[in-house]
Amino acid sequence: MPPHPETWLKVLPEGLFCEPGGFFIDPPGPVPRAIITHAHADHARPGHGAVLASPETMALMDVRMGEGRSGAQRQVLPYGEPITLDGVRVWLQPAGHVLGSAQVAMEWQGSRAVVSGDYKRVADPTCMGFEPIACDVFVTEATFGLPVFRHPPALGEAARLLDSVRLFPERTHVIGCYALGKCQRLIALLRQAGWDGPIHLHGALIPLCQAYERMGIPLGELRPATVAAKAELAGAIVLAPPSAIADRWARRLADPVVCLASGWMRVRQRAKAKGIELPLVISDHADWDELCATLTEVDAPEIWVTHGREEALIHAAEQQGRRGRALRLVGYGDEDDAGVEAVPGETALGGKVVA
Repeated sequence: MPPHPETWLKVLPEGLFCEPGGFFIDPPGPVPRAIITHAHADHARPGHGAVLASPETMALMDVRMGEGRSGAQRQVLPYGEPITLDGVRVWLQPAGHVLGSAQVAMEWQGSRAVVSGDYKRVADPTCMGFEPIACDVFVTEATFGLPVFRHPPALGEAARLLDSVRLFPERTHVIGCYALGKCQRLIALLRQAGWDGPIHLHGALIPLCQAYERMGIPLGELRPATVAAKAELAGAIVLAPPSAIADRWARRLADPVVCLASGWMRVRQRAKAKGIELPLVISDHADWDELCATLTEVDAPEIWVTHGREEALIHAAEQQGRRGRALRLVGYGDEDDAGVEAVPGETALGGKVVA
């Protein structure tokens, strides 16, 4: 009988560890060997001895951290190409979260475990879509693991934004959005919704947009917002880190309509407390229905939840006849518009904004 994954995939103080393969997955601090699911700061830290990731994630880590700082030894692994690490067969499959995001699939002595990383299930023109993998244990996030979280179609949210731009042509619409993934997806959604004019960017967002375009994701005309005159920004769309939209930086804008793109904007009290005039419910995480559907599709008899709303998703798994377990891994941030990851030129308030 194949060994149960709990005998070889273990939670250690340093993070989730594949014991026979000798590697950690998204460890919260430097380790000798790490596999990284995606380039957000709570999953990708610098200073590993050896690091493996998708080519896009490796490139984005270079932009965020500085070239080569992710690990002393670096290996890129394209989607679907298996390798063997000390007897463990490992491959990456798209997770649909941001460009380069990957699930980590592992097989050892006939048993298979899949670590999802962060993921979403809706189409996104800026990254490859999630591909379910049948497995014995599925290790999943649960950021929006409550039935109240059901995300509306993202293209409809972009259309709402453009309706507001038409309604208030003399005002600047400034949208708080996370620098990696959300910013580029929002630009692509606005293009799909019919906005073909320039989109202005806070300086913190420019390097990652340039990286996306180098990797073949077209974003259209982008302009730096910092050097634009206030008159030029009347009627314009400006994207900025969430920390900047309530900062003195935003005073350069023409009577701004303050917006925030986040799955948490489903919670009206949160939007009101943060002074958000136009909340946009756009998330890069699976909502409740998508999480539950994924459990059915991967058909794993056992579900492990890394972080988020563990209890509700574990209950849903058990209702499907599956065993659930909360790993409660430390170091992962829920989507939270109270702060942002530090990237060049951006003010960090502590915490993370992803969506």
